[in-house]
Amino acid sequence: MNNKHDEAFHTILEAKYARIINEISNMHSVSIEKAMDIFYNSPILPLLEEGVADLHCRSDKYLAEEIWREHQAIDRD
Repeated sequence: MNNKHDEAFHTILEAKYARIINEISNMHSVSIEKAMDIFYNSPILPLLEEGVADLHCRSDKYLAEEIWREHQAIDRD
């Protein structure tokens, strides 16, 4: 990929991250700060960054819910 394409992809991905964080906050009534902590510590984040299984193509709501489920599972352990 060329540099401009990489920059554009990362810009779009960062906007998606912000929407996912907002979804987590709204869906589960947690602060934006808590939602950010959950998101940035999620095992899904590296998969999104690497483009694994085209996760970045999934809806923000779907990803927010998956991240929340993983967070809840980790908290139970």
